[in-house]
Amino acid sequence: MKIMFMGTSPFAVESLSALDRAGIPVSCVVTQPDRPKGRGYKMTCTPVKEYALEKGYRVETPETLKEGALMPLLEEISPDLIIVVAYGKILPAYVLNFPRYGCVNVHGSLLPMYRGAAPVNHVLMDGCTETGVTTMYMDEGLDTGDMILKASTPISPEDNFGTLHDRLAKMGGDLLVQTVGLISRGEATRTVQEGETCYASMITKETRRLDWNWGKTELFNRIRGLYPEPCAFALCGGRNVKILDSEPVDGDWDVPCGTIVDKKHLIIRVKDGGLRLKTVQPEGKKPMSGESFCAGNRAENFE
Repeated sequence: MKIMFMGTSPFAVESLSALDRAGIPVSCVVTQPDRPKGRGYKMTCTPVKEYALEKGYRVETPETLKEGALMPLLEEISPDLIIVVAYGKILPAYVLNFPRYGCVNVHGSLLPMYRGAAPVNHVLMDGCTETGVTTMYMDEGLDTGDMILKASTPISPEDNFGTLHDRLAKMGGDLLVQTVGLISRGEATRTVQEGETCYASMITKETRRLDWNWGKTELFNRIRGLYPEPCAFALCGGRNVKILDSEPVDGDWDVPCGTIVDKKHLIIRVKDGGLRLKTVQPEGKKPMSGESFCAGNRAENFE
């Protein structure tokens, strides 16, 4: 089969790497264009482009897929199968319908649960104890296509977005290799998505902003679901403070939520107890322990 790979993020790199390790040839890699990044707005390529160029793949970076923009490349490559992993753009019908074996996606959840852009973040923020990856045939819906294979993994209290993302990315790569093998042998099955579903929306600034009126477990899960990036945050003394690591604690204080009730250990009053902020990063500074933050900060509460 001639294969075209479309992906952008580090999650997608693991799938492309898995194909490479398995000796499955890829005719062309399509990824997002270079974008300005960082304080200096330096033009930076995607993780997939960086990996693909290092491995000698042909790389294309179309600005748009609309109005048939990708058709000349499709006609040139004539892929039998298109693999899409965390590409970041919706594929138009003409792309979905071009390859004879269709378009296959690696999705970071156990579908039909957690369709959408940020499933790994949301399973953690929602306190789930299990998740996984799914390979599926793509259709014009948002992660609604027929499923091919699934693999699951437990979520431990020690997991955060970084650890779970990396584990699922590796699982996704392995599952993709199995899926390509099944398709090439004509053995891939289709399972219609049925039953309960939910949507994992994109992470926004509002998603990241902590509300101290929430419960301690909800806050703990929100923080780990956003670490190490983009990180939860709150205001203290009018300045943004990223919250990197926390720990729920029991307690009952007759003060408003958000009040610092223990300055030695940086414990914040929340709806049903306290939350110890173990590691924080004030705006413009490096990460520090909660104790160090309190030593240099006079504020009495977090907003």
